[in-house]
Formats: sequence, C-alpha cells, structure tokens
Amino acid sequence: MTAGRRAVLAALAGGLLAGCAGAKNGAAAPGSSATPGTGGGATTQPTPGSVPSATASAAHPPVTRAEIVARYGRSTPHTWGFDAPGVVHSLPHTTRDIALTFDACGGPGGSGYDRALIDFLRARHVPATLFLNSRWIDANPAEFHRLAADPLFEIANHGTRHRPLSVTGRSAYGIPGTRGAAEVYDEIAGNQAKLTRLLGAPPRFFRSGTAYCDDVAARIVTDLGERFVSFSVNGDGGATFTAEQVHTTVSSARAGSIVLCHMNHPEGGTARGIARAVPHLLAGGHRFVRLSDALHGA
Repeated sequence: MTAGRRAVLAALAGGLLAGCAGAKNGAAAPGSSATPGTGGGATTQPTPGSVPSATASAAHPPVTRAEIVARYGRSTPHTWGFDAPGVVHSLPHTTRDIALTFDACGGPGGSGYDRALIDFLRARHVPATLFLNSRWIDANPAEFHRLAADPLFEIANHGTRHRPLSVTGRSAYGIPGTRGAAEVYDEIAGNQAKLTRLLGAPPRFFRSGTAYCDDVAARIVTDLGERFVSFSVNGDGGATFTAEQVHTTVSSARAGSIVLCHMNHPEGGTARGIARAVPHLLAGGHRFVRLSDALHGA
C-alpha cells in the first residue's frame, strides 16, 4: 500500500469508531491511528470445537480452534490497519456499481435499530450488505429475522464482541484487540456459528470491530471461509455525521466504492443523509449492489 493511500484511509477512519464505541452523535472520534494495547477482558469461547466454513466439504473439513492455534500461534504480524493481503476495499471490474454496507455494533457501541434507514432502502429497492455483531442480534431478534428474510439484504459477520482483529492484542481507538490466534478464532467463529444456525448457511463476509486487522488475523478470516471486507468511503463517520455530512460524503462515492455507514444509531444523521445521497447517485448512473453480487468471482 502506498503512503498516500495509507494517509487517506487513516483520515477517512477519523470518525469511524464512534458508532461502535458508544460516542454520542456529533462527538469526535480520536483522530490518531490505533496504538498498541495490552488487550483486556477475557474473550468468550462459544465454539471450542469447529465451525462450518463457507468452503467446507468432505475433502476439506471445517477448521478447528486448535488447528488455528497450531498454524498461527507463533506467527508475527507485519501489518496493522485497514490493509492486509486479501482484505477487500473496493469492487472489481465495474464502471457503475457501488456497495452500501451498514454495521450494527451492539453492546456499548449501541444496539439501536435505524428503522427509518431500512424503510428507505426498502422503499427505493436499494440492496445493501448488513454487518451484524452477535450482541446486536441478541438485542434485536425480531428485526434480525425480518432483515434476514428480505432478499434485498445480505447478512455479514461483524464479530462476536466487536474487537479489532489482532494476534498481539493491539487496540484501535481505545478498543482492546484480540490477544492471540485463539481469540481471533473466537471473535470470528462465535458469530459465524450464530449466523450459520440462524440463516442456514455461513456468512460470506467479515468486518472486524473498528475494521482494523493485522495480516495474520486476516489469514485466519480466510481459513474460516470468509472474506475480510473493509471500506473505501467512510460514509457517516461512525454515526457522528450530520445528515448534510453524510449526504456530501456518500454522494461523492465513485464506481467501485464500498461505503461504510451504521444502522445502530437511529438518532444520528445516517438515514436522512442516505435518503438524499441515493437519488443523487442513481441520477449519476450508478447502481447499488450487495457484496455477493459484485465479489462472487473476484
């Protein structure tokens, strides 16, 4: 990754975490990059055995926690941030498509449901990919089932406890990261197992809490059969942007963009901003797609 792209992504991330870290609408998220942390708190282990993989078959059985620890327990990461080998930031081979993605972080980051946003997407028949955290699902079971049953949307994995994905315990914006390969497995596999049980098939895409990861953790995502998806447009600044800011930012998205916004802060400006940006982008000849519509062969 070039220094210029790294700087752009860091700037875009300035407000990314407020919607996931519990900041109120309008509050500024920390502007600095993630700093090393020591981790904190024990991580639950909802799937001590194995979980179904999106690519699992009789010839390739599901990977287990023990296998992940054996493969990566002594690995040293070489990257930290939004870029790692295999991480997806944009849609390939398109001159008009844009992917809207919405995170629902749950827990201290907020378990609200932006009904106005979802109602607008449905009314305009705008597809989207929804990255749902395990805790948000637990807090909104009825809404989850309605979203899962709607073919306009696809459900993706936003982790079990909304942790930055690290094998060394690095933190991002004050949120402690996972502290080893075993905790990386738990963060991915816990919610993967929940979604597989609820949906009848494993999710295809994963985004960590804060969207931060290291290169070793990104490989673990792949081993568990999911694709790590980051973003190219930070559409609502972690649910801190006003409606006008959301409109301005999202309206500037180019073909191939993956737009990140939030659907767990109905008090914010996301719904109104998206409602203004979508007609602008459609008038410019763009088309909205789910990630699976654009990344199936990439």
